[in-house]
Amino acid sequence: MAKRQFQEGSGPSQRQLKVGENIRRALSDILMRGDLWDPDLARKPITVSEVRTSPDLRHATAFVLPLGGDGAEEMLAALKRNAGELRRQVTRSVTLKYSPELHFVLDESFDRMDAARQLLESDEVRRDLQKPSEDADG
Repeated sequence: MAKRQFQEGSGPSQRQLKVGENIRRALSDILMRGDLWDPDLARKPITVSEVRTSPDLRHATAFVLPLGGDGAEEMLAALKRNAGELRRQVTRSVTLKYSPELHFVLDESFDRMDAARQLLESDEVRRDLQKPSEDADG
């Protein structure tokens, strides 16, 4: 029992990572080709940055973002509306024992990276980063 608990808390397995990447590619291809007839999804390119799967591979969470970031909520609603059709199309591309239920989440990692970059470029942080080297010279 302890071994199972350790495995669950240790991060995704190689199998989860591989399946997640295969689903990510399949979703990207489907959305790029415009295989869905939803006009809300046809208007703008969508980036699928990552797909995380549950340990049993029955659920897959796709982190998505529209190119440019505009209309993210509408895009997310359209993806959720079309989750069943996307699941069918992913199942055709990715061979799995079970077809995973797809969940969509806005990818905020790019926003966090921008915020971290802006923080690192701020005058206060630059001053703090330069202080130790100036003290060593003096």
